[in-house]
Amino acid sequence: MAPATPPPSATPPATEPPQHAGTALELLVHGVGGATPQEMLDDPRTVRVTGDTTAAVYRRTEDAHGEKHPERYRNEPVAEAYCWSGLTSGNGSRALWLLLLPFMVVNLAHWMRPTATGRTRAVRLYGVLVRLVALSLTVLLTAAACEVALDLLAWQCAGADACAERRSWLGFLSERQGGWWSQPGRRLALAAVVPAALVGLLWYLSNRTWSAYESQRPLDQEDVDADSPSGAVADHGQDAPGPKAGEDPRKAVPVRPALGRPGFWYGRRLVARLRAAHTAAGFLTVAAAVAGAAARHDRGAEGPVPRFIGTAVEGGIVLCALVVVWVVCRRGRSERTRDTRLDGALISYLPGSALALLGLAVLYASWSRPDWQSSGALPGEAAFRFLALGEGILVIALAVVARGLYRRTPEPRTVLYGLGGPAVAMLACALGGVMTGGVAQRVADWLDGPGTPGMGRSSDIAGPPVLLSWQASAIPMLLLLLLVPVLVLVVRTARTARRLGPLIEAEYAPEPPDEGRTRRIARIRAAAALTDSAPWIVGVLSTATLLLGAGAVAGSWYSDQVPGRAADGSGPLLESFADAAQSTGSWLIGFGFILFVAGGRRAYKDASARRTIGILWDVGTFWPRAAHPFAPPCYAERAVPDLASRMAAWTSTTPRGRLVISGHSQGSVLAASAVWQLPDATRPRVALLTYGSPLERLYGRWFPAYFGPEPLLGLHRSVHCWRNLWRATDPIGGPVRIDADPDPGVDRGPLKDPLAYGRTTKLPLPEPILGHSDYQADPAFADARADLLEELGPLVPRQADARTQKDTSGRSSG
Repeated sequence: MAPATPPPSATPPATEPPQHAGTALELLVHGVGGATPQEMLDDPRTVRVTGDTTAAVYRRTEDAHGEKHPERYRNEPVAEAYCWSGLTSGNGSRALWLLLLPFMVVNLAHWMRPTATGRTRAVRLYGVLVRLVALSLTVLLTAAACEVALDLLAWQCAGADACAERRSWLGFLSERQGGWWSQPGRRLALAAVVPAALVGLLWYLSNRTWSAYESQRPLDQEDVDADSPSGAVADHGQDAPGPKAGEDPRKAVPVRPALGRPGFWYGRRLVARLRAAHTAAGFLTVAAAVAGAAARHDRGAEGPVPRFIGTAVEGGIVLCALVVVWVVCRRGRSERTRDTRLDGALISYLPGSALALLGLAVLYASWSRPDWQSSGALPGEAAFRFLALGEGILVIALAVVARGLYRRTPEPRTVLYGLGGPAVAMLACALGGVMTGGVAQRVADWLDGPGTPGMGRSSDIAGPPVLLSWQASAIPMLLLLLLVPVLVLVVRTARTARRLGPLIEAEYAPEPPDEGRTRRIARIRAAAALTDSAPWIVGVLSTATLLLGAGAVAGSWYSDQVPGRAADGSGPLLESFADAAQSTGSWLIGFGFILFVAGGRRAYKDASARRTIGILWDVGTFWPRAAHPFAPPCYAERAVPDLASRMAAWTSTTPRGRLVISGHSQGSVLAASAVWQLPDATRPRVALLTYGSPLERLYGRWFPAYFGPEPLLGLHRSVHCWRNLWRATDPIGGPVRIDADPDPGVDRGPLKDPLAYGRTTKLPLPEPILGHSDYQADPAFADARADLLEELGPLVPRQADARTQKDTSGRSSG
């Protein structure tokens, strides 16, 4: 007789494995240099989900509608790739950005301000000083163009018969021809087209790139109340107030940091104001060069032109210049609200007024003066000296303000004790001087043929201002001074590599030691640590630049001759040193100028070279144009709103959806900035995964007011969960060092690199040392992502199957 079938209630109800609360999405953001969607998604078949040809989000073709089939993604999230490399390495016009390198560097100095608490006036003064340094660079570039076009070409070469004969295309300007254009004033008026066109080109590039890069509005959300604990508290980049008296700063309610404020990535009004002011300053510089030369002639000789006309034109130029300085100093960034309004009258009338004054100066200089002859050089020496002197004074004042801010709120990890901004501003001035001086000297050498301008030996023209020769002569001495810290770093790196050897062998024990393998790993780790020494190299370089620049100004002012002539009669040793420094400096600056032109030409034609230049912009143009409107455009003003909008849209349309934004290298900085911009209701459903991240190692140290310990702690508290992967062999990425008690466990590292020390049966070939790349190839990446997804959404049990299961184990057969 068959056994009785047990009643259904005797069998435990079948259950299925638990499932997550909703579909998971991983939003990948690449780093510097860019990557294709196919490389990021590891699939040749991709489809664009949203975006355009410049920056867009992609998925694998098979994942295009992943949200509709959550059962397919129980173990892996739906992968999306945000590609933004088109913002920095696109068409050939990017090669023109090389001209804007000093402007980009001085714009970085604005964001390197030390952390400030309750120092509104000091913060505003810091911003004003940086903006004035930036304005001086615009004037310097325009003055260099005037030096080449007006002085060297129209005044000196066209006025010297020997030079004009060698350059037949200048024949119609030659005094020997006696034509309408032969008068010096008319030659200057015609040559003014070149620097004026340069200023117009800069205005056009700034205006065009604004519409292409920086016109993306942030998420549509109400401006944060200044009194709200999660809101912004000040304009002009001032930091939020610290914790109250007696309150533990690590337990205080975090305020919204600057990068999370509604107006941070939309500073349209300030950029427009600065663009108008700098454009006007460029036109006024050209007008001053043209009108000044004619007015000096009229004051020194009786002629057909009334003197009061020149005085009136120069007075109008001075008055307009004062307005430009007032506009630059008057107002900084407003991060609390979006700068949506435009100062229409200012933006329209200020450049227009400067251009009208330039037109009046051209007409005034074109007035017939038959007795006017050009000889020597235009008196522009004093202008270059005052520019160099003014830049030095501004940088010193900036250093005093920065040091005061740092002493008020010291942070040990801040570079150069808060002087990173002034040091970088000094380097921007040096770059501007080298570039402008290089152009002027190379053009003078080309025009003078076999002669050496300024030396008085078979020279047909007087050459550029002697200050430029003194500055070029300082370059060899600067390089010699840099040899000392470079040698110290080389010796220290070698010693560090030797000390790391036993530690590496112990790390991979019990595998048998391999001396060559150990030495290679140790060298890479020691070299990766050199990144932390970069601030001191910058400090030495900027200090030496300031001192040598001051010496160049003093030498040119005292001698009024080039170094080779100024040292005559001072002894054989000093004469030889001066001649060697002048010739070597001229050769170096010429070689650098040739490399600059060749690099720009190659970048214009070669996409791979353009991509290399794009890597430089990836790092330098993350920040908005707060100091210089002619700097290369800020790609983050497009990328950050893109990422924040995508995350907000996906979480709002996907019920119970979980999202991990995964950023590598510079992509981690974009990812963190986008998370800060998310609404408060969205951030709890978002996890942050960073790897090879410079958030603390570079940005936290160089930009402490925006990525210092407090902002990063606030990011950790505002996001649901965060993991950061780093390697000791990575020269860029590092730990984020969240200061909280207990340790939040954000940092995971250093990861083992290489994954295998020697050859094994499973891995018969040597494993590569990955350094800054291929973090996703490490098993730790998948583990960290799985942990984040686990923390994001609780596991919920699936509904039990109502049918009777034959599996007596109680597990689901499905």
